[in-house]
Amino acid sequence: MSIARVLSAALFALLLALPVRPAAASVVAQVDQTAQRMQVYVRGVLAYNWPVSTARRGFVTPNGRYRVGLMAPMWRSRKYHGAPMPYAMFYSGGYAIHGTYAVGALGRRASHGCIRLHPAHARELFGLTRAYGGTRVVIRN
Repeated sequence: MSIARVLSAALFALLLALPVRPAAASVVAQVDQTAQRMQVYVRGVLAYNWPVSTARRGFVTPNGRYRVGLMAPMWRSRKYHGAPMPYAMFYSGGYAIHGTYAVGALGRRASHGCIRLHPAHARELFGLTRAYGGTRVVIRN
């Protein structure tokens, strides 16, 4: 038997002996554009159900499945005159989940395509995303 095979077998046996750790807990943010609601699941359990604002007429919030990428506690829109985007979590190009100060519009379509939340809810989701190492975003009509 070759040295490579012996080492390979030894490594395999070592890996089998290591303790198995459960997968990291996940956070899933499901956005229902028809209902203008976001349901946040932590470890598969519904934790929050919040009103949101998605794209108004003439704009699009894309449906699909995404992962949160770039995160910033305070972001300023480069496209919309430096508009504040507290607790921004980008999931697809220029699209993000973020807080809004136009809280009276939550629950109806009002954005240019981003998913807007109450600033306190955006802060909570931002914290969960950091704590659990990411968030999956699922958007549907």
